[in-house]
Amino acid sequence: MTDVRAPKTIPESKAFASVKVNWVRHWNEHLFSFAVERPTSLRFRSGEFVMIGLPGEEGADGSVGKPVMRAYSVASQHYAEELEFLSIKVENGPLTGRLQQIVPGDEIYLGRKPTGTLVTDALLPGKRLFMLSTGTGLAPFLSLARDPDVYTMFDQVIVVHSVRRVSDLAYHDELAARLADDPLVADEAAHQFHYIPTVTREPFHTTGRIDALMENGRMFGDPITGDKCFNPETDRIMMCGSMDMIRDTAKTLETLGFVEGSNAAPGTYVIERAFVG
Repeated sequence: MTDVRAPKTIPESKAFASVKVNWVRHWNEHLFSFAVERPTSLRFRSGEFVMIGLPGEEGADGSVGKPVMRAYSVASQHYAEELEFLSIKVENGPLTGRLQQIVPGDEIYLGRKPTGTLVTDALLPGKRLFMLSTGTGLAPFLSLARDPDVYTMFDQVIVVHSVRRVSDLAYHDELAARLADDPLVADEAAHQFHYIPTVTREPFHTTGRIDALMENGRMFGDPITGDKCFNPETDRIMMCGSMDMIRDTAKTLETLGFVEGSNAAPGTYVIERAFVG
């Protein structure tokens, strides 16, 4: 049987550092989180992504192919001592088919240049920050929700996470507790942070896709204060996840007067262009 696990150690390159896996958590058969050591030289803004991956598989002649790399949003805080990621599992995926087999002590490749548009620098000042996510699109919002600076910029911070099954609600308990165990944002989050999980294919206290929550008002219910719809004068919106969700929601937002922002020209909503093209 061919060993599909990641190699224990891998060489560094000019483009990628070799970092050690600290821990791995499997949420279910489709989803897992892991953390790696953080190079001392790496700096990033909450919401950015970085390339991670593994060496190419060894051929019959002993040669090793080019590294298999994918963009992953950093889920940890910008000041954290380790880098945390959230990933799907694809049985025969070029990367995740092997990445899901990692264990503490293994090494993976980490890109040296974080970047991205899901950052507060790409947004104009506002009162409410809505972060709309599906599946593993939650990852960058975990970083932002645990960033003290976000709570000084916005009066309310709202994370909406839509998944198919209840077991797909990664980080549910931590978010439902309003980040009570986070020493830097616990006090602010207790009053400013709101978490709206929703499930589309199993019974749950909130069901339906993000567009349905917008239409029926569940996204703006108590204890969230302010308008019961999106308002481009006061609301700022970030989106990450399903391309269909992002495309459809962006169209709705633009009819309401929202304008997409970027690092060069801040706006009233942002998406991660690197993930959706």
